[in-house]
Amino acid sequence: MKTAVFILLVVLVAFSSGDKIIGGYECQPHSQPWQAYLTDNRISCGGSLINERWVVSAAHCTFSRNRLLVYLGKHRLCDAESTEQQIGVEKIIPYPRYNNRPHNNDILLMKLRSPATFNKYVKPIPLATNCTSAGENCLVSGWGRTGAGSASVLQCLDLPVLSRAKCKCAYGKLITTNMFCAGFMRGGKDSCQGDSGGPVVCSGKLKGVVSFGNGCAKPRFPGVYVEVCRYTSWINSIIANN
Repeated sequence: MKTAVFILLVVLVAFSSGDKIIGGYECQPHSQPWQAYLTDNRISCGGSLINERWVVSAAHCTFSRNRLLVYLGKHRLCDAESTEQQIGVEKIIPYPRYNNRPHNNDILLMKLRSPATFNKYVKPIPLATNCTSAGENCLVSGWGRTGAGSASVLQCLDLPVLSRAKCKCAYGKLITTNMFCAGFMRGGKDSCQGDSGGPVVCSGKLKGVVSFGNGCAKPRFPGVYVEVCRYTSWINSIIANN
């Protein structure tokens, strides 16, 4: 569930999950084979499969581990599909210095109870080796409501990485070196509630995780994303030791 930033109050308020990509389009089915749908029947978030046992998501997605299911290989959210895999979660490991005001270090890892089976519908995505740069073209994806209502198929949105100056102009001191902004200053297109934890893919690598924003698709307030390159050492260490 993506969160809203009320700048004048300098507080973050969590939205209920449900609303997602605004102004996007239906993804080509299974074109994002690393995309995960995570739900404990209380909240829902997105995630990214990075190897057969591990998924990256957002730390502000506070799941009940015993009830959490990870869905891989899905396109139509409400249908049981022959391509999908449903796997429980063995461990949830948020970044130890996560701070929910303002969602600094908003990243977590979850270990699946059993390995995912790789095929043309389910594949991992490599982690970023370099950080984002202004003007870089990326893609964010997720399920749920669009500007026209509920979406039952995976939605995609192409969006550019914005300069740090524009990001700070929108959010001021809330922006840290662990974040980047992407989207459109004019508004109209954005990720939104429920997309949290989902992938931002640039040049075939996982460069971002959906984190927060001031509403959804509002002019002058682009989406804010976790800069994955800042966490690759931590991710590799957690995987090696768990």
